[in-house]
Amino acid sequence: MPPKSETLSRSAPADQADSMDPLFHLLKIIPFGFLRVPRMRLKLPSISLPSAMTVYALVLLTYFMVVSGIIYDVIVEPPGIGSTQDRHTGAVRPVVFLPGRVNGQYIIEGLSSGFMFVLGGIGIVLLDLALDRNRAKIVKVSFASAGISSVIIAYVMSMLFIRIKIPAYLR
Repeated sequence: MPPKSETLSRSAPADQADSMDPLFHLLKIIPFGFLRVPRMRLKLPSISLPSAMTVYALVLLTYFMVVSGIIYDVIVEPPGIGSTQDRHTGAVRPVVFLPGRVNGQYIIEGLSSGFMFVLGGIGIVLLDLALDRNRAKIVKVSFASAGISSVIIAYVMSMLFIRIKIPAYLR
């Protein structure tokens, strides 16, 4: 078994223990001869978990952005709205939906379609809240009517969007 001095010199890094540089030894010894490290009582910041509604709002916002086609809008950079010229009058009118092209969209078209999907999802959440037994009857009726109307509006508008997008759909 080797003596303790050899064991310590082997475990220390070679560049520090075997250094012949006197400036290194001076810088290692002199400042700490009169300087003392202060006693710092640092506390780690406590991060609390976000509330359930905050997480739900972030998930819903992310869902809206993905369904709306934000990634498509960033990559392809389509115009916000289009325009078409009327055959009879020659006037230029705005067009929100890009008719006939399934794989292309204007920015407003994507945002409105994404809003309808989110509106349907919020309607389903409102219907779920209407089933709570601990709520007053008027509140449950309000949640149920708002949920049903949200789901119906979202469905009808989404089907309208599909009929505009693909004119021969379901005919």
